[in-house]
This record gives sequence, C-alpha cells and structure tokens, in this order.
Amino acid sequence: MSLRQKKSVNTEFKESNNELTPNLKAQTGKTWGRDRDISYITVLFSTLILTCCPLLVFVFWVSCTHYQCSLYEPIYRLQISGFSEQAFDSVVLQKLPQFTWEGIKIYALWLSFQAILYAILPAKIGYGQRTPAGHILPYKVNGLLAWFITHILFLAGSFYFNWWEGSIIHDNWGALLIAANIYGYFLTFFVFAKAYIMPSHPEDRKFSGSFIYDLLMGIEMNPRFGKYWDFKLFHNGRPGIIAWTLINLSFAAAQYNKIGYVTNSMILLNFLHAVYVLDFFYNEDWYLRTIDIAHDHFGFYLAWGDTVWLPWMYTVQSHYLVRNTIDLSTPYFLLVLSIGLSGYYIFRAVNHQKDIVRRKNGDCIIWGKPAQFIRTHFVTSDGKEHNTCGFDHLLPYFYIIYMFILLIHRIYRDDARCRGKYGKYWDNYCQVVKWKLLPDNYYL
Repeated sequence: MSLRQKKSVNTEFKESNNELTPNLKAQTGKTWGRDRDISYITVLFSTLILTCCPLLVFVFWVSCTHYQCSLYEPIYRLQISGFSEQAFDSVVLQKLPQFTWEGIKIYALWLSFQAILYAILPAKIGYGQRTPAGHILPYKVNGLLAWFITHILFLAGSFYFNWWEGSIIHDNWGALLIAANIYGYFLTFFVFAKAYIMPSHPEDRKFSGSFIYDLLMGIEMNPRFGKYWDFKLFHNGRPGIIAWTLINLSFAAAQYNKIGYVTNSMILLNFLHAVYVLDFFYNEDWYLRTIDIAHDHFGFYLAWGDTVWLPWMYTVQSHYLVRNTIDLSTPYFLLVLSIGLSGYYIFRAVNHQKDIVRRKNGDCIIWGKPAQFIRTHFVTSDGKEHNTCGFDHLLPYFYIIYMFILLIHRIYRDDARCRGKYGKYWDNYCQVVKWKLLPDNYYL
C-alpha cells in the first residue's frame, strides 16, 4: 500500500529500495468477512437492521410519492390528528405502494434480461483475491457492455420504437418496490439455505450460531452456480448499479412529461451519477479486489441491499427532483459540477495509486517520489503465504448523510480487520500514516 510521506520506521522492519520488508512472521487474527462469535448486542442490532431498513425505504417512497418528498409532512398530519387510528390509516396505510402483476412482470423481465446478458455476453475473465480457504476465483467481467446494451435498448424502445414510455420505471415505482422486496427476501433465504445444502466452497463458510446474524451477514462468501455465476458480482452490478442510471433516466422522462422540459439540476444529477457508474463498470475488474467481493459474505446485507436499498435509496434525489422542480443558476450549476468532478478525480486518483503500486510491485512514482510501501505476509487456511438539492427538505441529503455514517463505520471496521490480518505490520503502517480520514484528528 502506498504511503503519503516517507518517515523512519522501527527496527522490526528493514528498508530496501523504498520497500519496508517485515523481519517478523505474520500474525493472524480477525481478517476476512464477519465475526464468528457475536454478542447479544450484535444480534439486537442485526434485528433492527432487518426490520428498520425495509421500513425506511417504504417511508421514503410514501414521503416522495404523496408528500413532495417531505419527511415532516406525514408526521405533522398525524400529530394534528392526535395520532388516531383513522389518521394513521389515511396518512400512511392508504398511501403505501400496491402490489400489481404489471410490476411483477416488469421486474421479472428486467432481472431475466440482465441474467441473460451476464451469461452470454463476451467477457474478460478477472480474478479476485485469495479467499481464506485459498481459492482464487474467476469472474466474468462484462458489465460495461451490459450497461451500454441495456441503456441503448431502453432509449430506443422508449423514444424510437415506442414500445414503452420513458417514464415506465417512475410510473410503476411503487409496484416495482413490492416486486424487488419479494425477490430480495427470496434471495436472502435462498442463499441462507444454499449455504447448508449445497455450498459452493464449504471451507469458506462462517457460522456464528445466531440465525439472525447469519441471515443478515451471510454464511457463504462466494455463492455460485457453476464456475462463473457469482451471486455477489451479478446482484451488485446488474439489478443494482445498472438500474441506478436507468432509474435516473426514467425519472428525467417523468419530469419532462410533468413540466415539459428537463431541469438542469436533473441533467446534472444524471451526469454525475453516470460518471460514477461508468467508472465502476470500466474498472469492474478492480471491484473484484474490494471489500464487497474479497471480504463480505452474501446475506440480507448484500442480497436485499443490492436489489432494494441501492436502486431505491441511491436514486432518491431524482425522485425528489420530479416532485420539486429546481432550476439552478449558472454559477451554482457550475459550482456543483466542479465539486462533483473534483470528488470523482480524488476517488479515481487514490484508487489508481493503489492499483499501480500493486501492478508494478512498488516500482512506480507517487506524488513525484518513489512509492514507499510495506510488504506484509500472511498465511491462509490452506497453509500458503500471500501478499496483500436546495435546502427545503432533508430527504435529498439522505445519501450524503448515509454515506458519511457508512464510511466512518468502515474506517473502524477496516482498521480492526487490517490489525488482525497484518498484526505488527499494520501498527507500523499507522505510525507513518497516522490519520484515518482527517489530518490531525485522532478519531478520524
């Protein structure tokens, strides 16, 4: 891993050609995936996640669809009515999305189409990191081609052949939410049962002894059908991330149908989200070495999260802009655009630095200096040693609040994992790179 600046290290390491080589044998500890032994507090929080996250998605849908994306308005209406049963029925229950067979049909066709593309499109074969049991698994990397085919077909079917309205996703948003939840829960219980009955790699499973925790965090690390059909890569990339930009386009079409034009705020949203999504698929092979693939097991957290949480909560801003027309001034538009592109540049530059250090085995220049890095060694269970929107409403700011909390949690989670995986090597790294996120801040 690259370091921000070169400093002296303790005597347990020797420096040679900008590489810090450990003299001690690697330590073992908590490394991959989630805990084996959990507490009652962990089970309690797992139960809250399993129950509250689905409810939150429905709360956001009701708020946007019926109350102009105001989270306060339905609470206010309940309050002035004394939280009566009749008010709860009219304000909440009657506003919930309804099951329709049209929604089931659209979602089933969507999922089937993505599954076919995943299976038949030509693909580069990428490889993930070695698993705890020592497997190096192959992956079909064809997401970028699938993204282009999907979006070209959607636009052609909407605006050239008139097979469907461009706003079809928006128009069936509630019914699709029901359909996606049905599939998300089915997938969760399916992979849970599969881990017991027909696991893909039995030695990579983890059992905590808690049904709730295992359901949430998963048992199998890489559940598969056959050699290449990987559940994690497919569900995150296809019904999750490909859907992201498709949903934004459909909501832009809905805005056009509503007011006769597409606002510059909606255009900006579509553009910035598309930049990130296209970057993801262009560098899909890189994703194989991220925490989702390399460490997380596949349970409700990823199964339901990829099929419901990601497409509904990551696109809440486009839903907001349909309900609340916002035309940005040119200076403000350019300011938001520059901030968005600057954030993307930082994201891409940081990941490029890590990738080039690994790809060139440390023989590269970072910030004008030879890269300095620590080469650690650890042993897997196979006995082998390896290297390592306006301010009127809170709702449109949900994403940044959620991501801030998520990333802070990941900082501490990843610190614990690296400390367990690399032992004293990680302590040495932290002596050089002292701050987790913010310079001169001990906690971040």
